[in-house]
Amino acid sequence: MSLKIKHLNGDTTFLLTFSPTEQHPALNRYGHPPGTFTVLVDPWLSGPSTMWHPKFLLSKHTVPSCISNLSEIAEPNVVLVSQDKPDHCHEPTLRQLDPTSSLTNVLAMPAAAKKIRGMKHFHPSHVHALPVYSSKDEDSIIRFYIPPLTPGGTSGEATIAYVPAKMDVSGLHNAIGITYRPPTAAPLRAQHTPPSSTCSNFSFPNPQQYQLNNMPPTPPDTPNQRPRSLSASTNPSTLSTASSTSPALSQTSSVSTVPTTSHSLHAHSPSFHSPSFHTHTHTHSTSSTNSSRHHPRPAKTLSVIYSPHGVAYSPHVSHYATTHLVPQAALPLTTLIHGFDRVENPWYMGGNVNAGLPGGVEIAKNLMARCWIGAHDEDKENSGVSVLKIRMRKYGLDEVRELVRREWNGGGGGGCDVRALDCGEELVMRS
Repeated sequence: MSLKIKHLNGDTTFLLTFSPTEQHPALNRYGHPPGTFTVLVDPWLSGPSTMWHPKFLLSKHTVPSCISNLSEIAEPNVVLVSQDKPDHCHEPTLRQLDPTSSLTNVLAMPAAAKKIRGMKHFHPSHVHALPVYSSKDEDSIIRFYIPPLTPGGTSGEATIAYVPAKMDVSGLHNAIGITYRPPTAAPLRAQHTPPSSTCSNFSFPNPQQYQLNNMPPTPPDTPNQRPRSLSASTNPSTLSTASSTSPALSQTSSVSTVPTTSHSLHAHSPSFHSPSFHTHTHTHSTSSTNSSRHHPRPAKTLSVIYSPHGVAYSPHVSHYATTHLVPQAALPLTTLIHGFDRVENPWYMGGNVNAGLPGGVEIAKNLMARCWIGAHDEDKENSGVSVLKIRMRKYGLDEVRELVRREWNGGGGGGCDVRALDCGEELVMRS
């Protein structure tokens, strides 16, 4: 399976495309390979971003976005909005989305969801406020059921969780966790069925055919075997190679999916190794060794943490990791999307704005992130009283890599590949 991350602007708008390992010749009704799941993050393409009044805060891009309109990309399964601030929740850009789409759901932190509903652009049933993640509340995880690739295959699942900082005066600091377990096709021996059941004739269902509370629970990869602690189950010295076929990444995305309420998960201790990275023009990729085509291992789970302003690893991210990522077999973390630069305001203006490198390196180290992509570090044109007393500590890419190298495995290097994607640049990771 693979994850393609494309940076759509110079700041913090990303398009994430999760794809299954298996190749499939047919396209679903949206013109995309079945089994893919796409997330559009914090869309702001052009025009100013104004908070309350231009005299308070006015921001403008200094780097043109790589697309001029969201109609230039395929309809995403999810539009994810992490803040109600206009550089994340940008009304003119959100209005570029098709309000009649039966595929796209808007998931936003509560204040942003209220703001988006107030636009009256989307049908209210397509805008959902993200509940605060709690390991004691199964419904605090938003789940998407992904149909099998062929009859007899297993279904996949994507999950989204919202982890905000507690008692955060600024309301800026949170993390949003995304996981993806791909659907599979039936084994070759099981596909010798009449033509009406073959892959080419299989009809993928409409999202509206699925009922919210009738989704099957996540099937276990192995019998229940919950690790006692995160550190014990993810110690680099005990990691082994997780081999799976590395597919060519498709250029389009989406599958019929629908958010469902949560089901209890089966525990499975993760097993991965640090990948090697191969750089190509404009597109980067990483892959592990291939497994046997006749005896594939159970699919693992890709995982992303998106935290443009940062949030403390402990207790916020660590709790989510131990109670959700570990049972999902989603560690090491596939990708951390987190800012490099640290930004501070006076305490009476809300204090810390961006946690930057010091906060990001703690998350990357503890979750053994395979990759860390910088976010929200564009040198925007800012004006207004809210930025008069801003203090910023900028970190260059080499400086970030050096600190990560020193922190990682006691200075032994390896593990985490640090990237700053240019506008329009893509990173493809394979597992």
